[in-house]
Amino acid sequence: MLKPAVALPLILSLPLVLGGCGNSNRGVVCPSSAATTCNCGPCPAQLASSVYVTGLNGQIAAFPIDRTTGALGTPSTSAGPSASLGIASIRNTFLYASETDVNGPIEAWTIDQTTGKLSSIAGSPFTLEAFAMPAALAATNSVGPFLYVADVAKIDAFKVGTTGMLSAVPGSPFAAGINLYLTVDPSDRFLYVANDGPPASILGFSIDPGTGVLTPVPGASFPVSSNQTSPVQLGQIVVDATGKFVYTPLTFSNEVVAFTIAANGALTAVPGSPFAAGTTPESMATVKNFLYVSNALGISGFSIDGSNGALSPLAGSPFPIHVGPLTTDSSGAYLYASSAANMLSFRIDPSTGALTQIGSTTPVTRATVLAYVQ
Repeated sequence: MLKPAVALPLILSLPLVLGGCGNSNRGVVCPSSAATTCNCGPCPAQLASSVYVTGLNGQIAAFPIDRTTGALGTPSTSAGPSASLGIASIRNTFLYASETDVNGPIEAWTIDQTTGKLSSIAGSPFTLEAFAMPAALAATNSVGPFLYVADVAKIDAFKVGTTGMLSAVPGSPFAAGINLYLTVDPSDRFLYVANDGPPASILGFSIDPGTGVLTPVPGASFPVSSNQTSPVQLGQIVVDATGKFVYTPLTFSNEVVAFTIAANGALTAVPGSPFAAGTTPESMATVKNFLYVSNALGISGFSIDGSNGALSPLAGSPFPIHVGPLTTDSSGAYLYASSAANMLSFRIDPSTGALTQIGSTTPVTRATVLAYVQ
């Protein structure tokens, strides 16, 4: 998340304010648009924005983003997982991806701040305990930082060191049902897990800001349905940009369930939940007051009621865009998606949420997860 920009007059009169900006200097206002550096490092306009893609092809690809149009350019590639369901960045400096296989490790890279290219971190890949099968990843940035890994009936938790090295959080792994997907809220206070059960539910944990230890929130497990007479499969789980609501798709019943997050992290069903969400919904992305869900019909788009989290279909939804994994940029202006063979870029209408394709398609094969990093 971008830090709020400091007023230019204050920066010019108090230059020492910039001393602590480090790798998060994207909020810094430079003296002029022509400047390439501030006294704390590269200006925001000089820092790379990229979409990272991995999946089933043994590679991780870094797609540079055109600063003017938001379109994707020609990617650079590095060796990566042979199969992955998880990718996450830490403070725009480190990138991690899971090898989703029995005893698969976590692979790690440093991110070049000006080009977006990747370099393997010393010690990578990082192995997990026996019989692990890592899937989705989620990370904190304002605390820790910590990296969390969805695993077989548990969550593996790691502290991220200054070089990107991983060390186990005390008490890790933490019991977490049958899960492939998890997410951290924007404030880095809570972690939520899509538990296939039975019974299927959302599991909630509070994150200790000092240690990264996970503690169940009051209520702990929140059923996605009151009448589970048939198997339930949950897809990707997301928290909206305000940190007030949690969403996850019910793949078999073609719906999205929605919950409100209380101050203590407990969940309450949103009025009207679950909401129809196309056929076999799976991947999701949320930005500003919009939620996008990829499914067999295309991309179903929704507006989010800021008062209660209820979903309303956008005009023209579902958009006839047949893709799988999704991600958005930090400004909320663009949506990125992968089809069977290509990466696609879309501009998001700030008023209506409608999607307009920009740029040209860029080849990529067998992608399963995407991550935007700036």
